[in-house]
Amino acid sequence: MSAAANKKLMQDIFAAAANPDPSVRDRALFIASLADDARWVVTGQYSWSRTFTGKDAIMNDLHGHVRTRLVDRTRTVAHRFIADGDIVVVEAKGDNVTKEGVRYDNDYCLVFRLEDGKIKEIREYCDSVLTEKALGPFPQAPSRVAG
Repeated sequence: MSAAANKKLMQDIFAAAANPDPSVRDRALFIASLADDARWVVTGQYSWSRTFTGKDAIMNDLHGHVRTRLVDRTRTVAHRFIADGDIVVVEAKGDNVTKEGVRYDNDYCLVFRLEDGKIKEIREYCDSVLTEKALGPFPQAPSRVAG
């Protein structure tokens, strides 16, 4: 796919998942676009820093744990997309609240690598101090999560 097509796919994914109306937010396009062998790399040197390998690990171990910490209808709102070949960089801001009522509005820079219309790798850069302050340390990794 072209850089423009990759950028459009990421714009569509974020638009659907961050719809202001919680009743119509939809992550189906993200899930469908995630390659079975995708990798999500949480950068840095804190408890969340690790590589989640495979769609199952991303959706269940990473996103599953985040869902246990946040109230329903979480979202991340993208405000900039930059595409170059198979790479799309997305700047975004969270719009979330923990189950304890703490705002978790992290700033993200997400670097997506796509291949044939599928997301193969995501590198996440964010405020690690805010992540651990609001969400707590990431639990001990399940055996299927590579670190």
